Amino acid sequence: MYSHENKVNETPSNQWLDLIDQLGHQLSANGIAHDQAETFVADNYQLLKKQGYLTAMIPKELGGAGVSFTDMCAILVKIGQYCPSTALALSMHQHLLAANIWKYKHQGTGEEFLREVVDKNLVLVSTGARDWLSSNGTMIKADNGYWVSATKQFASQSAIGDLLVTSIPYNDPEEGWQVLHFTVSMKSEGLKLMDDWQTLGMRGTGSQTVILDNVFISEDSIVMKRAKGEFPLFWNVVLTVALPLIMAPYVGIAKKAMKITLEKSKAKQTRPVDTTFLLGETYNSLTLAQVLHKDMIEIANNLAFQADERIGVEMLTRKTLIANACTEVVNKAMETVGGQSFYRIFELERLLRDMQAVGFHTLPEKKQQYFTGEFLLK
Repeated sequence: MYSHENKVNETPSNQWLDLIDQLGHQLSANGIAHDQAETFVADNYQLLKKQGYLTAMIPKELGGAGVSFTDMCAILVKIGQYCPSTALALSMHQHLLAANIWKYKHQGTGEEFLREVVDKNLVLVSTGARDWLSSNGTMIKADNGYWVSATKQFASQSAIGDLLVTSIPYNDPEEGWQVLHFTVSMKSEGLKLMDDWQTLGMRGTGSQTVILDNVFISEDSIVMKRAKGEFPLFWNVVLTVALPLIMAPYVGIAKKAMKITLEKSKAKQTRPVDTTFLLGETYNSLTLAQVLHKDMIEIANNLAFQADERIGVEMLTRKTLIANACTEVVNKAMETVGGQSFYRIFELERLLRDMQAVGFHTLPEKKQQYFTGEFLLK
């Protein structure tokens, strides 16, 4: 068991959470419309952007609101109960911010980038999950930079993104195969979006495939170089800041599914005996997800943690357990409510579809189990 000191503030920022409740009806109505139309939740995103949620976690001295990492996780859980797609898209932006805030606090770097996000209210787009350790694409050296080409799928909020944070492998003539990480403007020449986000669930995240076709990347845009295929120490930071944020929307979905099911069950004049058992079973799974998510957040410790080699394994393990528990909540909710839950007009149907995305985040269950097993055998 990974030991950690709990320094997490138990009281989330009520101001930010209360505002989500005030906006909740609008977020929900917009989310339903975008799910039906299979379009990005642009109006929800603009609403949250206007209220400062995209820059809220950036430290006050850099122009942000200084909202804690713990509070941002709570905010995403709350948004997830109104519109899962909005919450998931926002979590992708927030985890890129969190990684840079960690670097700012621990390494004294990233100040210029964070200030730019505040000044321009930028939307950040990530392709990290699909790239994992080896990445994909081609990179050719040029004067003062590189020409890059690649296909990057699952790029959440790419529909309105400003900066793409991605990576491409490069065969350095002296150092061999590396993966180079960089940021590039979504408006760059040679960069385009595929209108291909037609999916089972999370239809509103706008996660279109990004095509980079001979895009120039300047040398000073490269923020990190690492050996291709190897697990770098900094990935422990990325996993620790990313997974609590990315799992938060799914915990929100599970909470909403439990709420709907309980309300529906209480409203029935007569209930089958198995309903009572199913409610207890559903609540057990929800509690498991919430406890594990809270433990994740405590390990992250409001970004006051060190990048040791075990912390990433512990986060990935908890991610799998949370994903399974949240999925079980929605499955049991459907079973408890019965046939009515199968109708699109009933909200559980959408929650079930949205929950199917949870297994595709880094790392899928079997890959996580193998990764963890390898670590334990060292």
